[in-house]
Amino acid sequence: MLLVALYHPEWFPLPRFPLAISDLARAARATLLGQIRLMDMQLGVTLPDVRATVDLWQPDIVGVSATFGQHDLMIDLIDHLSALPTPPLVVAGGSLTARNEGLLLDRYPNLLVARGAGEPTIADVLSQYHGDLRLPEIRGIGYRGAPRGGGLAIARQRTVGVANRAQTDFLPELDLLDATLDHRGVAQLEASRGCTNFCSFCPRGHKGTWAGGNTDRLDWIMKEIGEVFDRHPEVSRTMYLVDEEAIGADPDAAARVQTLAETIHAAGFRWESSCRVDQVVDPTRDRTWHVERADMWRHLVAHGLRRMLFGVESGVTSILERFNKETTGEQNALAIRTLSALGVPTRFTYITFDQLMNASELAETHRFQARTDLLLRPLPQLSVADIIDGVRDDAFVAEHSTGRPFYTAISYMLVSMECLTGAAYTRGVQTAGLTGAARPALGRIDARFADWRIGVCSRNSQLWIDRHFALDYTLKSLEKILDGLLRHHVRHARVVMKDAAFTLLTAMLTLIDTTRVNGVAEHFELRLRSVMEEQLAALDTRMSSTVEALIPQLPAESAAVLQHELHRWRHTEGWRLINAAEACGT
Repeated sequence: MLLVALYHPEWFPLPRFPLAISDLARAARATLLGQIRLMDMQLGVTLPDVRATVDLWQPDIVGVSATFGQHDLMIDLIDHLSALPTPPLVVAGGSLTARNEGLLLDRYPNLLVARGAGEPTIADVLSQYHGDLRLPEIRGIGYRGAPRGGGLAIARQRTVGVANRAQTDFLPELDLLDATLDHRGVAQLEASRGCTNFCSFCPRGHKGTWAGGNTDRLDWIMKEIGEVFDRHPEVSRTMYLVDEEAIGADPDAAARVQTLAETIHAAGFRWESSCRVDQVVDPTRDRTWHVERADMWRHLVAHGLRRMLFGVESGVTSILERFNKETTGEQNALAIRTLSALGVPTRFTYITFDQLMNASELAETHRFQARTDLLLRPLPQLSVADIIDGVRDDAFVAEHSTGRPFYTAISYMLVSMECLTGAAYTRGVQTAGLTGAARPALGRIDARFADWRIGVCSRNSQLWIDRHFALDYTLKSLEKILDGLLRHHVRHARVVMKDAAFTLLTAMLTLIDTTRVNGVAEHFELRLRSVMEEQLAALDTRMSSTVEALIPQLPAESAAVLQHELHRWRHTEGWRLINAAEACGT
């Protein structure tokens, strides 16, 4: 069996350890039913290399892992495999393929599509290949003409709920970790799968509800990973837990995540992950719970937590209700204050534009992102009880505010809602009569905006993001592998981009305020594009001086990567989308 991870290096210059195929390799090897090889395009492998390996090794089964933006690579590879004199059995998996099952099975009648967690699926595929299972008995699989029960007959995309609690071992094989670190990449693990909520924009079918992995096995895998890191002393000893929700909702959630932190920390690593805001502030809980939870956060920081990502997505309650976040704007504000006062390093995701929003909501979004009463100074001298009470007191907040606007803590600015196939939010947009053509290559549907002015701003914001994406992603990746003062300097360079993006958002609000709803879209866009060019010129000057001052301080390899991306960024002309052929219409 050959397992292949796809990748576009021109969009994502620095790699991540390929958990998808590494997890599958562990599950496959555990069956003792085959020989498993892994190839990751992040590590210099090209599609011709993959084709050459297939021709030479002649695997019986090829597993292909594809996510957003990789549909072209997947089609290229599967076309080649299907045209071989003796084609291998091909299994496709990943978040993109789960949404495109119907499209893929129309094109490839013999393809198998993994619909969820791939470990049981890949183990069953090996058993089926050896004749120990029938095709309908393979867990979590879709295939052409399948009856209901195992796979499903091909029509509209359908997925089944993932029984995450039946899969307690989320640990990978480490074949490619050394090479990932050689390429200045980062290490990743999962300690849980699924989420505790059902946000309207997230199709949940292939992810399932939250379940924690077996933390008893974490110590030995961390020891093995540590030995690999020992060969790469220049790389930050940071473990990235790619959990959607690191803490969970079980009764022992706080104790479990503290044990997890202690285990990672004892192995000599710091760590980062993601979780929901209601793990910090929950209006349904009493003061005692909030004090205990604040104690938990301090414990996590003391045991290696380097940063936690929170998907706040908005500071506007009406938008959060539309997103089914089950949070409010005030709850988000209190959580941000609490985390910063506790000294928890954070970053936040925020959806600035969504198809159903009105101009008032966008203005309120702008005000929330500009707020300077959310990011407080760390207050280690205060008790957690004093902080829990203080963040709700205006005088306390004014006394301890950093004065930094909230947008400086947002991971990516000017983000727009994507209407993903199968999501509840997408159905709402369809009900409003705003949807257009399906874009299955990206697992989404074109959608107009209820307010065309916001739509023009959204479309041009995506052009702005894509113009700067590779450079910003490079800085973000370098931040992950560096420590200390250098990491701080890299983060400052990213803030330069955030400042420019917020200035552009402010200009967009001004244009909307001065343009009637029955105005001319072409005139509006011309004025907006002129503002973008002005902001780009100002950003070029500031960003170039910032990065050029940073480069001499970096290790040689990191400096070379950043120098290359800065040169490419400075010499890019025009405005275009990364996925131009599959752009989401506005």
